[in-house]
Amino acid sequence: MIRKLLVANRGEIAVRIIRACREMGIETVAIYSEADREALHAKLADEAVCIGPAALSESYLSMERIISATIVTGAQAIHPGFGFLSENAKFAALCEKCNIIFVGPKAETIERLGNKQLARETMQKAGVPVIPGSDRAVFDYRDGLQEAEKIGYPIMIKAALGGGGKGMRLSGSKEDFEKNFRIAQAEAKQCFGDDAMYLEHYIKGPRHVEFQILADSHGNVVHLGERDCSIQRKHQKLIEEAPCSVLSSRQRMEMGQTAVRAAKAAGYEKFIMFLHYPPTSIGEMESPFTLMAQEFGAEKVIYSHCHGEKRYDDSFKGYVDGIEYKLVSGDYLNFKPELVLR
Repeated sequence: MIRKLLVANRGEIAVRIIRACREMGIETVAIYSEADREALHAKLADEAVCIGPAALSESYLSMERIISATIVTGAQAIHPGFGFLSENAKFAALCEKCNIIFVGPKAETIERLGNKQLARETMQKAGVPVIPGSDRAVFDYRDGLQEAEKIGYPIMIKAALGGGGKGMRLSGSKEDFEKNFRIAQAEAKQCFGDDAMYLEHYIKGPRHVEFQILADSHGNVVHLGERDCSIQRKHQKLIEEAPCSVLSSRQRMEMGQTAVRAAKAAGYEKFIMFLHYPPTSIGEMESPFTLMAQEFGAEKVIYSHCHGEKRYDDSFKGYVDGIEYKLVSGDYLNFKPELVLR
């Protein structure tokens, strides 16, 4: 039984986890950098530990400092939230080695799904359709140029790990590939601590439709329907709508079945977001929207899985219509978002 949990994140997701734990009587430990000393998540938690300076590599991405904070405070579990170390298989394995519960997928599952390249290979073996992309991780732009020629321009350059629109650049031709590759790789290294890149053929004007999946440790997998996240800015979602207005009943059924098949192929337990391209292994910012319509609590669901509870015997029955908006505060001159309020 988890009595105390450390939240290895900050901002909205940390606050959400802390509140969920409070409802369940679980003590919480927040971590914060020197720059986040007055942040809300640090004030809400039962305990708060400063783990380093503002630089992400010395605070929220420092595995050793987070593990040390967990041990010192006597927490039995770590919840990674999303971003940062949530898709880092090495961190999940380190938690297991230190007898700390990692509230998320197993290390081997993260290895298969957290890395876009391995996720792609896993999905192909399961017969799940994927967008044309690189056959391996790319570390050097010269290798990337060769892969891009095979795939065909335009090319979306992505961080192999992570998400949230970070480490992504669009290349329209070989003339601008090197510049965009270097920018995306530098951002990926800064945000996720990994410079492995993944190339994918860019689809112009797509509908970005996601299916939420829940799975327990007994092999039961269920999808919770879809959300349309096509309205975005700088690869970050602004509006989510459920259900997707352009999906037919047959498309919804087929995509839902494919999502469940993908989760089973990856040996997934707990929580997954499946899209029409390789899935991710983390809980997303948008998950409360889907789960609210289904009367689930994302953090409570993940917590219950840590105790091996059998949860999902039924199939998706439908949900009420809903729309989620993100209010973005930014610089009106260059239209660059500075802060996202939910």
